[in-house]
Amino acid sequence: MNGKRALPSGAGIGLRAPHVGELLATRPAVPWLEVHPENYMSGGPALVLLEAVRREYPVSLHGVGLSLGTAGDLDARHLSRLRSLVDRLEPCLVSEHLSWSTAGGAYLNHLLPLPYTDETLRVVADHIDEVQNALGRRILIENPSSYLRFRHSSMAEPHFLAELARRTGCGLLCDVNNIYVSAWNVGLDAGSYLDALPVPAIGEIHLAGHAANDADGRTILIDDHGSPVTAPVWKLYQRALERFGSVPTLIEWDTDIPELSVLLGEASVADRLLEAFTSEDDHACAA
Repeated sequence: MNGKRALPSGAGIGLRAPHVGELLATRPAVPWLEVHPENYMSGGPALVLLEAVRREYPVSLHGVGLSLGTAGDLDARHLSRLRSLVDRLEPCLVSEHLSWSTAGGAYLNHLLPLPYTDETLRVVADHIDEVQNALGRRILIENPSSYLRFRHSSMAEPHFLAELARRTGCGLLCDVNNIYVSAWNVGLDAGSYLDALPVPAIGEIHLAGHAANDADGRTILIDDHGSPVTAPVWKLYQRALERFGSVPTLIEWDTDIPELSVLLGEASVADRLLEAFTSEDDHACAA
């Protein structure tokens, strides 16, 4: 179960509504774009514009509403609308978050954390299987940003993700900023986290900025996607490239959205790191 086309290995950007017109008018040399499918499921002018974008650029769909970790059934209507959009756009990739966001038919408008237990693993794996069967393709699952740990979690997050990939055949979306935020907030070792993820499963990398908030005498990092990528996250990204190879990388920016040129500038930094890694890797192979 695969997409119609492979995603280019360069650095793309998350396309947000304020930039669509400029992007279509100027056609910048960005290799690919990612959008949230929930913004286009109702059709209308937004979808018409996205189809125009899709004719010019490869597109990836990054969902926020499937609620794969919900204890109940998936929302059949949401899944059906997602399937229709996927059939219409034929995106290179479809991804979702390791989280839950619905309860009793109510949408909570937040990506909420899960305990990492055998029971949770069965629930999420079953839901991933349902989605992949409905879409007729493999999806990627993104690691969350963490602000707390469940005492009764019986496995580490990267091992939980690796087991999901093994059971369902899904891929993984490695959000490097989320790993850095989680490592800071709950005391994980970011390098060990990367080392525990299965290399063949990694289909995409995300980079974003985060905010630092003081709470009860300590600093908490918030994954707000509202600023440039920080130096420590760029460094961790280089470690990820050493681990996973040249993986398609996305710059996310969802709050305090800047000019399109700023996003493209961030993507160019990622591109330079990707190119440097590829050159070093090619040189090592030739030596």
